[in-house]
Amino acid sequence: MSRKITIAIDGYSSTGKSTMAKALAQHLGYLYVDSGAMYRAVTWWAMNNGWIQEHSIDIDQMLHHLPELSIELTTSSEGFMDVWVHGEKITDAIRSMEVAQRVSQIASIAEIRHFLVAKQQQMGLEKGVVMDGRDIGTVVFPQAELKVFVQADAQVRAKRRFDELQAKGQIVDFQEILANVNDRDHQDTHRAVSPLVQAEDARVLDNTQMGRAEQLTLLINWADQAINP
Repeated sequence: MSRKITIAIDGYSSTGKSTMAKALAQHLGYLYVDSGAMYRAVTWWAMNNGWIQEHSIDIDQMLHHLPELSIELTTSSEGFMDVWVHGEKITDAIRSMEVAQRVSQIASIAEIRHFLVAKQQQMGLEKGVVMDGRDIGTVVFPQAELKVFVQADAQVRAKRRFDELQAKGQIVDFQEILANVNDRDHQDTHRAVSPLVQAEDARVLDNTQMGRAEQLTLLINWADQAINP
C-alpha cells in the first residue's frame, strides 16, 4: 500500500482550485477540504447575524461568538462537498456575489484565520488529504509533500466565475465580477496575516489556457512523483 501524503493547492480566486483539488482527492481516495468554503461560511454566518453591514463590520461581536461557531464539511457518495453551519446546509448560499464581495475582508482578520487554521490542521493530522486555499502550503501545512500554486489571467478567471453564476440562474455583470476578482487578488496578496504567496517549493500551474482534463493529468503525475519519490 502506497504511503499517504498531504497535498496543498494554493492560488488566486476563481482559478478552479477547488474543482481540481476535489478531482485529485477522488482519484487518490483522499479527504478533500475546501478551506475557502470555511472562510465563506464564516462570512455568511456573520452576514446572517447582522454583523456585516454595507459599510461596517462588527468585529467585536463576531469574535465574541466565534468559539461557538460550528462549521461542518461533508462529502456525498458522488463526491460533492456540502457546507453546514449549526446544522444548516449553506453550500449554495456561500457562493453568492454578496459573500464573495466580503470574504477577503473577513479572511484578513487574524483571529478568524487562527480559528480556521487550527480546524484545518486537525483535519490533516493523518495525512491522505488534499486541501486548497490561499495559505495551505505556507501556513496550514508548510511540510506538505506536494505544494501546487495555481494562477491564471484575471479576465479568464472572471469569465469562468461569470459562467458559473449564470449557470446557477444568477443575474450578474461581467465587469462587476472582474472588479471583484481584481479586488480579491489585491486583498489576498496584501493582507497582514497569511497573505497569498507562492511557497518556495511549490510547483506552478498556470491554467489560463488549460482544460480540466489536462490539469488533472498533470496533478496526478505530480502526486505520483511525491508519493513515490
